[in-house]
Amino acid sequence: MPPEPLAATGRRRLDRLWRAGMELLGCPLALMGGAMTWVSERNLVAAISNAGGFGVLACGAMGPEQLGAEIAATQALTTRPFGVNLIIMHPQLDALIDVCHAHRVGHVVLAGGLPAGATMARAKAGGAKLLCFAPSLGVAKRLVRQGADALIIEGMEAGGHIGPVATSVLAQEILPHLREVPVFVAGGIGRGEAIAAYLRMGAAGCQMGTRFVCASESIAHPRFKEAFIRANARDAVPSVQIDPEFKVIPVRALANQATRAFAQAQADLIGRHRRGELSYDEAALAIEHFWAGALRRAVIDGDVEHGSLMAGQSVGLVRTVQPIAEILAELVEQAAIALGRDDQLERAAEEIVA
Repeated sequence: MPPEPLAATGRRRLDRLWRAGMELLGCPLALMGGAMTWVSERNLVAAISNAGGFGVLACGAMGPEQLGAEIAATQALTTRPFGVNLIIMHPQLDALIDVCHAHRVGHVVLAGGLPAGATMARAKAGGAKLLCFAPSLGVAKRLVRQGADALIIEGMEAGGHIGPVATSVLAQEILPHLREVPVFVAGGIGRGEAIAAYLRMGAAGCQMGTRFVCASESIAHPRFKEAFIRANARDAVPSVQIDPEFKVIPVRALANQATRAFAQAQADLIGRHRRGELSYDEAALAIEHFWAGALRRAVIDGDVEHGSLMAGQSVGLVRTVQPIAEILAELVEQAAIALGRDDQLERAAEEIVA
């Protein structure tokens, strides 16, 4: 069967498989934009939502007033649903949640750790749908019991801060055993065939970040985008933890001077901690601040040597600058053709049996 009929048949199956994700997000495509600090701002988020996907604003280190202005600016660019990603270690988290409620944000994503029950309740109190990240099946079940409306499982192939388990393993651990809420899969996804594979396993949709960095609507500096287009999967490497007693969450990024400087920054800060100049928390926070400043230098200023090029391993599948609508259309067509082939094989098997 030629690709066009396969895509038409597969699209019907695709819509069946991700219906729960579409209904939860309130959009035609159950494809979420991963929240990337400095990248996932009003323009990219609105473009994803306007094209049928689900954009997610990255709050990052914004204060309540700044977040409110960014939400309002996004709402001026789209009438479609979008979400806001909040880091649970933010010192003003409760105020940020209240800002989301005040602006009638329909979906709140809590990231960066395991949220307290009170935080989850506050996020839902204003009527928003709550999405949380689940690093294991046990945690996933606990989050559902505490009221999460949907979960995101993200493997170590993702860009930015990563966990220790691959996306494919997390999917096998969680998807067959958790059906109470929609589950979105993230980490290393860059083509529609992968989306189709996770939907077959029981996912309600997928989340991607790296794939959208080089969208024409993205405000990332041209040199930042060029670095992504030149890179391959093996260039996106996790940071090294130099002291086993000083836990540092690894960060996946394209190797450059910043990744090498990070090792020295760790050594200097841990040395200060050992000498009693900094508490453990102060040293850990300073290490996190290293990445915050380095990321802005790369994304906004275009310093691709000394700034942080946070990228997932799917960076090797990014080959050109494209409009968001074109990227989403490609992903949907690839997924639909893959699912259409499933239908074709099933019909052939039925004919053999008959």
